[in-house]
Amino acid sequence: MTGRQIWLLALWLACVAADCGGGADNRPRATDARINLPPDQQDAHTLGAEVYDLIDRAVAYRSVHRGRPAANLTQMGVESLTPTTVRRMVNVQRDPVITVAYRRPERRQIVSCRGDSGILGEATTNGGRFTLMCTSRSGAQRPMEVGELPAPE
Repeated sequence: MTGRQIWLLALWLACVAADCGGGADNRPRATDARINLPPDQQDAHTLGAEVYDLIDRAVAYRSVHRGRPAANLTQMGVESLTPTTVRRMVNVQRDPVITVAYRRPERRQIVSCRGDSGILGEATTNGGRFTLMCTSRSGAQRPMEVGELPAPE
């Protein structure tokens, strides 16, 4: 056997030992469940993940700074613009309210969602799910439940 053949044999044995390419793990993944959602729910889940993260950061900032909330996202070290979204924060009686909107809403069913620090407690008691107020392309607002998707059966 040549050196190249030995390496190929070793690589093949490593793949067999690790079950590479085996069909043993055919379980549906969380991304599969998200793809099966209606377009408005997909948009709300995407925006909801950002809202949750920003609310979590804002509450953490407030607790570290002795109850004083951040005046804006930049003060928390967060950019207000991403390639796909615009983020806004206001404080209502020292409670952060975060709004995340798509920069290009033409192809979206839901164009923005907002939430306050209450979503952290709701997600904790509701298995990761929480309710946001979302705005559709037509301008109508409605509450939407987002967060962890139920496990596929």
